[in-house]
Amino acid sequence: MDLSKIYRYLDKLSDHQHEIVQDISVQHTAKLFGGNIGVLFYDVTTLYFEADYEDELRKTGFSKEGRHSNPQIILGLLVSLGGYPLAYCIHEGNKYEGHTMLPTINEFVSKYGLENFVVVADSGLMNNANIAELESQGYKYIICAKIKNESQQVKSWILEQPKRDCQMAEYDKGGGRRLPVGYTDDRAKKDAYNREKGIRRLEKAYKHGALTKGNINKRGYNKFLSMDGEVKVAINYDRVADDSKWDGLKGYLTNTDIPIQDVYTAYHNLWHVERAFRIAKSKIEIRPMFHFTRKRIEAHICICFVALKVYKELERMLKVSEIKMSIDKVLALAKTITTIQIKLPLNKEVYTQTMLMARHQRIAKLFNEDFWVTR
Repeated sequence: MDLSKIYRYLDKLSDHQHEIVQDISVQHTAKLFGGNIGVLFYDVTTLYFEADYEDELRKTGFSKEGRHSNPQIILGLLVSLGGYPLAYCIHEGNKYEGHTMLPTINEFVSKYGLENFVVVADSGLMNNANIAELESQGYKYIICAKIKNESQQVKSWILEQPKRDCQMAEYDKGGGRRLPVGYTDDRAKKDAYNREKGIRRLEKAYKHGALTKGNINKRGYNKFLSMDGEVKVAINYDRVADDSKWDGLKGYLTNTDIPIQDVYTAYHNLWHVERAFRIAKSKIEIRPMFHFTRKRIEAHICICFVALKVYKELERMLKVSEIKMSIDKVLALAKTITTIQIKLPLNKEVYTQTMLMARHQRIAKLFNEDFWVTR
């Protein structure tokens, strides 16, 4: 097919198609969970463009992929448990990501009449204003708490807790807010390793005289830098020692009444939306984009949303059907299947026949329409 025809078709895709595919995805996902979508996971990513200029949608901003000089858009994604896509939103590339979440959730909840659900999101999306808004709407939430920014009283309580692997404790913050805090040996090792690696980089830069006042900020491990006198920049090892006290600790802020271990499990299922973004970027190749009109950008995202839904459904069906193959292998094998058309000479009837060879038998059931309908 001519590429220009595909581009013209993108112009015909409108918000109506967006709503249709979203409705289908929500209805199908709800069916998988017995009619109840109990958890909403929300996160955002940035998608860059191979372009040198900005417009009203494509803006330069903080890039999650280090493409700070490229125009980008922000893509917000709402998924269910298991990573099934429910809804998405598109925003200007320079918009604060914390302002994207509540409008998306409010619209989704209003449209589909959701009740008794929990919102799970990363702490970067949940400032105090967003938390207050969630509570005013009566929504339940679970987020990662910034425990090092808590009051001195709370921080002292956290550091007094015994550090035993997989041990969790809870602090009552009042007003229905709970602060579960957990410790794991694996996280402690990871925190110590990452800090040591960061310190080594700082020491190397210090040795070569590459540290200046401009490096003194709170970005990454630069937080360990301080002024030694009026001119010299040095590594503050007292800060390093204080930071090590927090190794292995992670906190969660919630207004739910579910057991503390369930809070931990629910938050760590946030990897489902992170994986959805990885699938979209690597398998579906959602970016980079070369479109420049808003309609085509929106159509491109809509098609990728459908592709993600199909990918997740195929993943589920492989598990249900006990086909022990990866999706990549199934797709590669499917590309070798040939379909032929036979036209009878007498009555001119046309028959279509899919030619499944011996190597295709492992996935043959996927081409049976009844197989999909009954599941």
